[in-house]
Amino acid sequence: MTTPHPRLTVTEEVAEALLDGRPVVALESTIISHGMPYPQNVEMATEVEEIIRAEGAVPATIAVLHGRPRVGLERADLELLATSPEVGKVSVRDLAHVIARGGHGATTVASTMRLAALAGIRVFVTGGIGGVHRGAERSFDISADLAELATTPVAVISAGVKSILDIGLTLEKLETLGVPVLTYGTDDFPAFYSRVSGFRSPLRVDSPEEIAATMRAQWELGMTAGLSIANPVPEAEEIPAGRMDGIIERALAEMAEAGIGGKDATPYLLGRIVELTQGESLRTNIALVKNNARLGARIAIDYAAGAKSGS
Repeated sequence: MTTPHPRLTVTEEVAEALLDGRPVVALESTIISHGMPYPQNVEMATEVEEIIRAEGAVPATIAVLHGRPRVGLERADLELLATSPEVGKVSVRDLAHVIARGGHGATTVASTMRLAALAGIRVFVTGGIGGVHRGAERSFDISADLAELATTPVAVISAGVKSILDIGLTLEKLETLGVPVLTYGTDDFPAFYSRVSGFRSPLRVDSPEEIAATMRAQWELGMTAGLSIANPVPEAEEIPAGRMDGIIERALAEMAEAGIGGKDATPYLLGRIVELTQGESLRTNIALVKNNARLGARIAIDYAAGAKSGS
């Protein structure tokens, strides 16, 4: 049984599920407002929620609307996030400011983790996590997602580190931070659009039950770090790494020439990659999020069942 934090507005569906100890899966909102074009973003968000319900769990898309952190959204809320220019990209550092100003914010992986934890949600599904940016030895550009994974007890299911980043350095940083990195069903660490990144998986798991058991063991030992669970994109939907590498390099060069950086970098790169692949990367992105939703729901169900049985 979980009682959400009083600062949060939680839908009745999500609140009842948390109170009853039923499985709930958190979803971020930056992918809606800054990760995909309209109307594919709303269609994707709606379909992902339906997938989670069909698996037997309750979806909880998270955002800040009118200065209030919201856990669970209605269709009109999704439309607002997808279309309003007033929706900002909100990480943990931005949350208090947006709330104080009564603004709208689409939550990143880091801020979604923080709000999910406040609500009592342990499982969170996204597309890909942030990490160490290429050239970080000069820019010091490292996503807040990694710091949040080190401190917030939420399991994050993704298709791996976004392939626009330095995957090797991100894995090294996660190891330093003590974050368990589990790869589902493979010994190779995936690279978002591609099933193989060239890096070996730190830890392999082969079932939702094994992941749920690892979550319980992690937190029962008093370790507060979250878990990063990498779920490779389905083989039929992937874009091979050999082809993506050249496209990413071109997008990175164009971004540098345009002087774009900071929190604008990832939305620019993802949008430019959609253009350079003539929409193929968008289709892959949607496919991998849906695939992650199925796995996330199954993990949430096994975790909730274990919590009820005390195992």
